[in-house]
Amino acid sequence: MEGLGSHATMDSSQFKLTELLKEVHLHHSSHFSRIVDNSVSAIKSCIDQIPLDFKVTADLAPKFVRDIGADKVDFMFKKPSLIKIGGSYSIQSLARPELNVDLIIRLPKGCFLEKDYLNYRYHAKRCLYLCSIKKYLEASPSIGKVEWSTFQNEARKPLLIVYPAAKVAEVPGFFVRIIPSAMSLFSLSKLNMKRNNIHNSNHGAALQATPKYNSSILEDMFLEDTEFVNKSFLGWKEIREALVLLKVWSRQRSSVYVHDCLNGFLISVILAYLASRQQISNSMKAIEIVRVTLNFIATSESWSRGLYFPKTGQSSITKEEKIQLKESFPVIICHPSGGFNLAFRMSRNGFNQLQDEAALTLKCMEKCRDGGFEEVFMTKIDYAVKYDYCMRLNLKGKKEVYASGFCLDDECWRLYEEKVHGILAKALNDRAKSIQVTWRNTQCQWSVNNGLSVLDKEPLFIGISVSTLEKAFRIVDIGPNAESKDEALEFRKFWGEKAELRRFKDGRIAESTVWENPVAYSGNLLGAFDLLSKRLRLIEDLPLKVSSVQPLHSAFRFTSVFPPEPHLLAKEKIESLRLNKYVPSCIQPLEVMIQLEGSGNWPMDEIAIEKTKSSFLIQIGESLQKTWGMTCTATENDVDVLTAGYAFRLKILHERGLNLLNKEAGNNQAKRVPSTDKKLFTRSQHASMINGFQSRYPIYGPVVRLAKRWVASHLFSACLLEEAVELLVAYIFLNPFPLDVPCSRINGFLRFLRLLSQYDWTYSPLIVDINNDLSPSDEKEINDNFLLRRKGQGENGRSTEAGMFLATVYDKASESWTGLSPSVLELKRLVAYARSSANLLTKLTFEDEVGPYRWECLFRTPLSNYDAIILLHKDKLPYPQRLLFPSEADNGKIIARGNPSKSFQPFLLPKDLKNKPAEALKNKLLIDFDPSRFFIRDLEKEFSNTFKLWHDSLGGDVIGLTWRESCSSKKRKPEEDANEAHNPSKVLKATGQVGKGLVRSILFLKPPKPTN
Repeated sequence: MEGLGSHATMDSSQFKLTELLKEVHLHHSSHFSRIVDNSVSAIKSCIDQIPLDFKVTADLAPKFVRDIGADKVDFMFKKPSLIKIGGSYSIQSLARPELNVDLIIRLPKGCFLEKDYLNYRYHAKRCLYLCSIKKYLEASPSIGKVEWSTFQNEARKPLLIVYPAAKVAEVPGFFVRIIPSAMSLFSLSKLNMKRNNIHNSNHGAALQATPKYNSSILEDMFLEDTEFVNKSFLGWKEIREALVLLKVWSRQRSSVYVHDCLNGFLISVILAYLASRQQISNSMKAIEIVRVTLNFIATSESWSRGLYFPKTGQSSITKEEKIQLKESFPVIICHPSGGFNLAFRMSRNGFNQLQDEAALTLKCMEKCRDGGFEEVFMTKIDYAVKYDYCMRLNLKGKKEVYASGFCLDDECWRLYEEKVHGILAKALNDRAKSIQVTWRNTQCQWSVNNGLSVLDKEPLFIGISVSTLEKAFRIVDIGPNAESKDEALEFRKFWGEKAELRRFKDGRIAESTVWENPVAYSGNLLGAFDLLSKRLRLIEDLPLKVSSVQPLHSAFRFTSVFPPEPHLLAKEKIESLRLNKYVPSCIQPLEVMIQLEGSGNWPMDEIAIEKTKSSFLIQIGESLQKTWGMTCTATENDVDVLTAGYAFRLKILHERGLNLLNKEAGNNQAKRVPSTDKKLFTRSQHASMINGFQSRYPIYGPVVRLAKRWVASHLFSACLLEEAVELLVAYIFLNPFPLDVPCSRINGFLRFLRLLSQYDWTYSPLIVDINNDLSPSDEKEINDNFLLRRKGQGENGRSTEAGMFLATVYDKASESWTGLSPSVLELKRLVAYARSSANLLTKLTFEDEVGPYRWECLFRTPLSNYDAIILLHKDKLPYPQRLLFPSEADNGKIIARGNPSKSFQPFLLPKDLKNKPAEALKNKLLIDFDPSRFFIRDLEKEFSNTFKLWHDSLGGDVIGLTWRESCSSKKRKPEEDANEAHNPSKVLKATGQVGKGLVRSILFLKPPKPTN
């Protein structure tokens, strides 16, 4: 029982870390050790069978030798001086899923000449040596297959991947990497950072130092010398676990686990350095070591000097060698044995990205639940979701990339990365927080037999993170003053036609570039609302004056997919109409909430209150019409006001209802609050909150509009209300960890899709606290409400109950927007669609559009996922111009076809407008008329037990139907089968009759599923 109690009290985050380590940290069991030993023995026996002293020539890999520009590469084959296991396996730190063992083979001195460090001869012979081994490995029955790969994405340093013939279920995909080492092959002094060792590349120019090339050879010379790492790891369990956790952390971050930044070996070196400096101790837990390491990476001043291990024995590094390293590389982690920089591949930009990620991770650990476990270790941060803007440069066949040769001091691809990065950094300046330029060109299937010219197949990837939206959307960039001739000339040369000389307000004359503003939004609507608001407050002939006016429609908070445009017929004075211009016959009303002065004379009866409200609204309409000539139309429920090109729908919030709402929920009077007042109050709270939020994050509105369009395009309009979408998108801005806040539409949209598809809706409420209003007791109340709902669902066992729990400060029980929908089944479908769209969008970020899966699929729903579909006549929709993709069905049985009605046109025809008085024209305007909405309402009323409807409220021309369980063909008498209620074809024909004039055709795709 004691053990059970201690387990129950175990800290949640520590428990999760323990479970994660069990899953990813490979236990060195005797069984696994036997697998490794057998694989290594098979490779050794193959190498032992290779005859001695046969001549190896460039013919084994002629294109590779040619492309790296090597000469004098022939040698007589000798056996490796040593074969031994290295890498993570040797320090018991293998981390799934990368289950491989590094087998180091020491290249024999007899195969090399004293000056083979020159002109890529070493690299060529290294490759040819591997070619010789590969031939014999492939002939062995113990070996499954042998492939080429590269060392740290360096094409000039290939290595062999060997898969054993015997497949082992416990370690699927296990392989051995054969990596050559060059211990003691060359004199270290010949490879110092100031020497040039590529003599055939200068073309008569002064010899430049080749530090990257020299380091590439030194790396192989020091490959076996890892005692300084091994001694820290063997016998210290926590540091090994910390290494595994840091590997998991870095692999989840595409910008960090890359050739110019971090790898597993460098992480182990940093840990060994911290251990050597007593900055970590064996009294620490693994997660504490991780935290110290990340803090060291993010903040330590040691990086500016370089990391040098404490002196041991004979090893020392001179001051001159330190200066050489400092001048040659942006980041230095010096090998304890001498002047070799272990981090020679790490670029300045790569290190900046690493520091940013480390700092952000520490924030996650501090601010997120369970020490940020989910955000730090379980969330994949690929380029698509990390960067605000992503681009691909397809450079296939562009010979200028390698015009000077594939391999100079560095490879041409790395040099091109630097070149592109430099251009972008200069162009974007302070607009960009970070720029990633990566050419992962050796990740594809490649063989040294193909040479290096084929390594341009993969596109070069560019990721840009915006610093601030204010800077990113700056319209004018000011360059040098006109007097600075050289700088001005360089500016014009860089920007070309975009550069122009301008005089600014302060009298300065300077070069500049002018750009368009991509987030402009019409101010006409806000002006029209202000005018209406002023006039409402000025009304004198009301028993109670208007005290406040608040817009409720999403257009006022910049989240409407189709912000309304001024309508020619909705103005006080109708200007002359151009008869060749289409004039829409429908107009969308924009809801506005009014509050009146307080009074104790309101009736207490709900129906009487609503009637009193109607009376007030009619009086308001008459007053606006009489005083300012505004056109007002009244129905039993609404009063619509036409002004300045817009239609405003007025609603009154009853102040007594508002007071009751603010009282305790347990109060009996609260139950008497009319539901209309409760809805209005909630909508006003939501509108105020989102309006303020939008002003904090200008890109929020555009992201919401994309998200709403996606929801509607996949026919989820009835499942996910627009307010729910606004809250879901707000959540990704409020809780961006482990990322920064999104600063572009496409990035925010991808995060919305991933939130929908990855959030744990079954076990967690989603709390959106926009203004930090929720106290711990509020959060407890929300969690209690969530558990209560889930308990009720469990007892009912119904999948029709609401599956999403969205809580806010004004709605702690998730009643307003997700009280009834999406149901558990609807949410399951929504999650599947979101996952599919997120995967496609991520794929399109990295690859060209191929086959049927193009960007349109993000907003074009597959009609085959429904049991039946109803296609509508496009020209009978109220706003046909909003239709994104006209729907066509390729399969299914046509049940009915219908002709379009002549009684409704979405646009007023010229003959309707010619020589008509203003009032007659205004009478032709249809406010809030949407035939498809009325059609759906009638279908739900008539067939609610037969099928479920899926539709697009933003202007789609298709309605999806899925059969409900009550329509499924249960065991029943034969005569019942003919019953119309159970005959799908007859049901579908009946739906066609309901939508006569609007329905184009009805297709039957799948019959109801039989149930027991």
